[in-house]
Amino acid sequence: MPEPDRSEAADSRRPRDPEVEAVLDACRVLVAITARSMAATSDVTDLLHLRALVVLASGPPLSLGALAQAVGIHLTRASRLCDRLVARGFVDRTDDPDNRRQLLLRLTPAGREVVDEVMHGRAEQIRPILARMDADDRRSLVTALREFARAAGGLAAADLYALGWGG
Repeated sequence: MPEPDRSEAADSRRPRDPEVEAVLDACRVLVAITARSMAATSDVTDLLHLRALVVLASGPPLSLGALAQAVGIHLTRASRLCDRLVARGFVDRTDDPDNRRQLLLRLTPAGREVVDEVMHGRAEQIRPILARMDADDRRSLVTALREFARAAGGLAAADLYALGWGG
């Protein structure tokens, strides 16, 4: 009996183009839902604002450097973004008790309300889409999406929040 070709085994694990296209189609739907949920509130002017607010909503207060890294922007740009979010009353800056040369950024109640509103709007747009699916297909989708998120590893836990996809 011939030994299996290792390149065939590795090739069977590589996603096929139709699989990748199906995921990209789903991504386009989710991006459209995010855009609509942001448009529904006049408080979020762009995706970068939402990304920063979601990052701050998802954990403890952050330094400006940590926020810049989490959102994936340069420190100078993060500083300007933070100034705008503070001016709008969405973020509060306080002295870091452990490092007096550093400020901590935290979401204000108004900032939390914006994040909650966008996330709620996103969920409200997803519900009717799921309702149009067969119950068995929904269960399969949930299982597949959970596995997809698991396979993404740290990306699912960190970068998705930074991109404004948390909640």
